[in-house]
Amino acid sequence: MNGAAAPEGIEIWGGVESTIARIGDDWRDQVFETGHQHRIEDLDAVAELGISALRYPVLWESLDPRHPHHRGWAWHDARLDRLRALGIRPIVGLVHHGSGPRGTDLLDPAFPEKLAAHAAAVAARYPWVGDYTPVNEPLTTARFSALYGHWYPHARDHRLFLKATLNQCRAVVLAMAAIRAVNPAARLIQTEDLGKTFARPGLAYQADFENERRFLSFDLLTGMVRRDHPLRHDLGLAGIGDAELDFFEENASPPDIFGMNHYLTSERFLDDRLDLHAAHHHGGNAFQRYADVEAVRSGIPDDDIGPKARLRDLWRRYGRPCAITEAHHGCSREEQLRWLKECHAAAVSVKAEGADVRAVTAWALFGVVDWSSLLTRRNGHYEPGAFDVRHDPPRRTAIGGLIRRLAGRSGDEHPVLEGTGWWHRPNRLYGHVPKPEPVLASAGRRILIVGAETSVFGAGLAQVCEVRGLHHVFRSDDAGLSGDLARGRIWAVVDIRAPEKVEADGTRLADLCGRRHVPYLLFSCEKVFDGSLARPYVESDPVAPRCDHGHFLAALERDSLTAHPAALVVRCGPILSAATPSHPVHRTIASLLGRGAGLAGAQPAASFSYGPDLAHAALDLLIDGASGLWHLVNDDEDDWNEIVERTAQRAGLDLGGWRDTDRARPSRAAVRLASERGQVMPSRESALGRFVASSGRILP
Repeated sequence: MNGAAAPEGIEIWGGVESTIARIGDDWRDQVFETGHQHRIEDLDAVAELGISALRYPVLWESLDPRHPHHRGWAWHDARLDRLRALGIRPIVGLVHHGSGPRGTDLLDPAFPEKLAAHAAAVAARYPWVGDYTPVNEPLTTARFSALYGHWYPHARDHRLFLKATLNQCRAVVLAMAAIRAVNPAARLIQTEDLGKTFARPGLAYQADFENERRFLSFDLLTGMVRRDHPLRHDLGLAGIGDAELDFFEENASPPDIFGMNHYLTSERFLDDRLDLHAAHHHGGNAFQRYADVEAVRSGIPDDDIGPKARLRDLWRRYGRPCAITEAHHGCSREEQLRWLKECHAAAVSVKAEGADVRAVTAWALFGVVDWSSLLTRRNGHYEPGAFDVRHDPPRRTAIGGLIRRLAGRSGDEHPVLEGTGWWHRPNRLYGHVPKPEPVLASAGRRILIVGAETSVFGAGLAQVCEVRGLHHVFRSDDAGLSGDLARGRIWAVVDIRAPEKVEADGTRLADLCGRRHVPYLLFSCEKVFDGSLARPYVESDPVAPRCDHGHFLAALERDSLTAHPAALVVRCGPILSAATPSHPVHRTIASLLGRGAGLAGAQPAASFSYGPDLAHAALDLLIDGASGLWHLVNDDEDDWNEIVERTAQRAGLDLGGWRDTDRARPSRAAVRLASERGQVMPSRESALGRFVASSGRILP
């Protein structure tokens, strides 16, 4: 069985983000949006990670012919059969943040019986499946669907929120009864997003209520909501009668494993000082207005928050087997790695204290789409997981390497794990919270950036490294590098030198790194092409320089990859940043703001690379161990002029003569880049929108 030898007795599970959520008349289907629907070979890639179990969907909605991404039984048959052949135990989910197919919803009194019928059909078809999660996160789904109104049926009512929670929990009880009628040994692995609420003294009553409410779904399933339960009175006021609650006591179905899903936003801090927080944090109850913000940014002691503290809460309340059933963080790669490692360390530590902790689940193996907006907007915002699906086939990231290591397979600990996650660094705190003295950077391994720290890109790269907590050091040349590499002080080298600085020693940096098997990142640009093609250039196109600079860069790329075949060579377009006033895009925006001398002509039709995006994407690839040629540009399929118009309109800019006479027209000589390896940079429209949003600070 995969992962049987996982260290510390903690199994490593995985999960495929499978939400099917209805928002109005729109359906969001994460299996479809991440492309997993069309790639059964994904499961073979998952098996290579060494996981022992996989949270996997046989969702009710996907088997309804009325669903836009109807999959049918054959799709599920093939994938569950493949998991069985690979030795991976499926944990089958039946509803994942959904409200069922058309004709039902979380407030439908018949929802539980309808889901139980689906569960019976699934169990009959797959009698060998032993683990189930009939409803993922019932309390959280009820909050987002019936209290906050984000998802169908879009209610905003405390009474309906409680009704939706009970309806889903009743569905879990009936579904498991139907499953166990086929397979008496079937296990319930029940998940819930478990956080905690902290508050200022004047809001302690609200925090106490929310901290009791967070356990409601688990309490219902275990039959604990008796007459003396702290929420019994509140449930009665919501119109939930004794008979509805007695059902759970009489038909207790305690989870075989209590699954804790935990995110950095799961823990909240309630603050009655509204003036200290932005308006979008303001809310309240029927009696009092307050701000609801992330606890991790509010000065709560580290020991009181985080996965270790919440896992202890779960164990102390129920004393039954538990697991972390989702560990995912939508951030830069090193922060994703640090979060997964911290969740695993928490499980190991709480297990060592005597708790029966079974597993840690690396969630969203193939990433998620638009969870930054809780699926309510179609921005196409993708967060990778163990695999990045923007590549064909999906490319394994450094997260996949960490999963393999945690599962007992080969692999060294990544150097970026020597740093601390942003949630532990002083700069995470809100401005009104006293910041502790900064901890001196460790003497661990660093990234060496060779080039001028004062250059446009050097300064931007340094800022990105600071934000990401990546220890780094600048040097103008490779002096002392050989000794540092031998002593293990440097784990990667990034070459941003100007061409005249490189010419003196050519590929010496690449050669030094190649001999020591140290990652090496070299930046090049679009000048290795002449622009004669009518389409964007991709990585496999032969170089055709149009100037001496292009000839030099082409030779440097070739010779560097010869000296260090595992080197990473990034080609970018003209870099757009606050410090590039001559950049055509910069001039265009300045003109729209009424601060420029006129619109740039044809050049905006060429590819560009927004500086912050370029730095982030290149560092992610470096951390992942990517190699070879990569084109990193902000690009999309839309016409440049339309992008400018949409962005300007959203920003309230006066388009003036742009629309009529000054619209930039594509130039046949413009060099455009695209990537056949994967478009990992955000779109031009996204980059332009963020550039405009900051333009009040950066333009003259």
